[in-house]
Amino acid sequence: MTSPPAPRRPTFWLGVPLTLALLASAVGCDRGTEGPAAGGDVAVAPQAPAPLIPRRLIFGDADRSRARISPDGRWITYLGPVEGVKNLWIAPVDEPGAAVPLTEDRGRGIHAYQWAFDGRHVLFLQDRDGDETWRVLGVDVLSRAVRPLTPEGVRARMLHASPHRPGQVVVGLHQRDLRFADPHVLDLATGKLELLMENPGFPDLLLDDDYRVRFAGRADPDGGSTLMRLDDGTWREWQKVPMEDDLTTAMEGLDHEGGTLYLVDSRGRDTSGLFAVDLATGERTLLHGDPRADVADVWFDPLSGRPVAVAVDALRKEWVAFDPELAGVFEQLRAGTEGDPELVASTTDGQLWLVGDVPSHRPFSYVLFDRRRGETRRLFGSRDALEGVAMAPMRPVTLEARDGLELPSYLTLPPDSDPDGDGRPEEPLPMVLEVHGGPWARDRYGHDPEHQLWANRGYAVLSINFRGSTGFGKRFVNAGNREWAGKMQEDLIDGVRWAVEEGIAREDRVAIQGTSYGGFAALVGMTQTPELFACGVDIVGPSSLLTVVESVPPHWLPLLDMWATRVGDFRSEEGRARLEQISPLAHVGAIKRPLLIAHGANDPRVKLEESEQIVAAMREKGIPVTFVLFPDEGHGFRRAANARAFRAITEAYFADCLGGRAEPFGDAFEGSSVTVPEGAEHVEGLAEALGTAAGDAS
Repeated sequence: MTSPPAPRRPTFWLGVPLTLALLASAVGCDRGTEGPAAGGDVAVAPQAPAPLIPRRLIFGDADRSRARISPDGRWITYLGPVEGVKNLWIAPVDEPGAAVPLTEDRGRGIHAYQWAFDGRHVLFLQDRDGDETWRVLGVDVLSRAVRPLTPEGVRARMLHASPHRPGQVVVGLHQRDLRFADPHVLDLATGKLELLMENPGFPDLLLDDDYRVRFAGRADPDGGSTLMRLDDGTWREWQKVPMEDDLTTAMEGLDHEGGTLYLVDSRGRDTSGLFAVDLATGERTLLHGDPRADVADVWFDPLSGRPVAVAVDALRKEWVAFDPELAGVFEQLRAGTEGDPELVASTTDGQLWLVGDVPSHRPFSYVLFDRRRGETRRLFGSRDALEGVAMAPMRPVTLEARDGLELPSYLTLPPDSDPDGDGRPEEPLPMVLEVHGGPWARDRYGHDPEHQLWANRGYAVLSINFRGSTGFGKRFVNAGNREWAGKMQEDLIDGVRWAVEEGIAREDRVAIQGTSYGGFAALVGMTQTPELFACGVDIVGPSSLLTVVESVPPHWLPLLDMWATRVGDFRSEEGRARLEQISPLAHVGAIKRPLLIAHGANDPRVKLEESEQIVAAMREKGIPVTFVLFPDEGHGFRRAANARAFRAITEAYFADCLGGRAEPFGDAFEGSSVTVPEGAEHVEGLAEALGTAAGDAS
């Protein structure tokens, strides 16, 4: 239920719709209409199964991830392991192979960071064992000194960084009021924090390049929002965003002069387009829109703050340049990459671009594009050990739900199962249905470790953008309103039926797995359609829609009206009864097939109680369940050792219920905090492997 960073103007982690910024990452048939048709009567020689790829290679920390270029073009940074912990590395831009560690964290590691425009400081966020009480820290790339820059125990977030004030950034602190962040100017040389204003009650703030608060987003009782404008010290309502447009409308940023606001906006249309709003006259100009999908990304020139290019992502990401001169650049980037080019970062002058190459059948890699010379050169790949390893391509497909709604989806098959490449295996396979979190998020094309692991183990893998997913227009996302455990779940079932009818999946060997909302969908699948799935995996999923909404963290409280509108009204007796009725916890007795549940003890979004209460209910009814608990994790498993440990358990579990291949446990639990409070005996070899690991540790 997290969203990947978008290559927007470098305002750190802003630039998403008001509700998505705080909640969407809170709780991430008929025949398909895309892909080659089935082949004719062609004899195809059977192929031997691909070699087993060690899960350590797939789920270990990447050698290089989240690469960035410094604003002055001198340095390349990335995240990579130091003694098994993810840290910052730095190298001269002309010698990427000469990288050295910039930090030496030995705890939870570093997972998100950003260059300051001074070209000297790198800022990153860390929490405490997954509790999401983020703290901003900084490292000086010259002295290598690491300093905490915001108070301990206070949730912080980055709000804005301006190239015109390179020695300062703006951070938001949830200190005075846990619900709302007060903006502070942070001086990077001295560490001094200066309060800009007390936030009067807005979940989202937009600043200009002079660090003046100019706009805000206010959550409204009807599930929509109001864009507020600050003029002469007074907040005024500026524009209303109706509920049906709220997940597809967002303030992207202001140009440097502060006279033009850029909006991704779906009002008056289905898919969102990029608009420029003249703040003096109110005139709106549509810069780009596409009837197939919402605007997915906007790339801004750092100095002017004006958009350079825009991307849409119907099934594959496509970039469109506003400057005709750059159109040829994008053609060159597409020609020079195997997958979809992803704009990652640029220098302040916009002359050097760091571009990601995102194919599905091999790991992500990075190239550097020099606009002056018109040259592109490869820097490095993300996972050296997987270079040259035969992996499975991801195939975009469009399915059709029972009511005719088209569902953009992605299918991955074991390479040996589809020798003629027609997108259909020679015989039906066991299948893993991967359900994304959010649910106001989406699946997309690219190198997906889960798809690669399960395809290598002999399974077809299907990911479906069900109604309620974002990115495909407001009609699509709003079709999911109050359809948790309803039509959203029916879309998943229709996808399974399509896979069976197409000869892709074995009807008796389909597993459902998901994280957060995807975990909820897995629990619904196991309780609502207990005969359909051979087994299920719920990772940090809600078991009760009542208890999960009653335990939200303080900074989500302003968004509960949106929850009431889109999920269910927990404030009325009738609404509470409905939420209870559609919650998996109310239907535990229907479970007939194996269930694996996993949680992080410090999860602030979906509390540990959500897993504990359904495990207890299953125990009371004598229904077997395996419960995996990580005491040093939160909403998902960030530490590489924990991710590997959990995939090892899931791999053995799927081998039991689906019949695919599995790598032995071996050293899978080395360095992991994994515990299995319930049901280790239900996964073959798990109890013994845990006992061996405990003995080794002692």
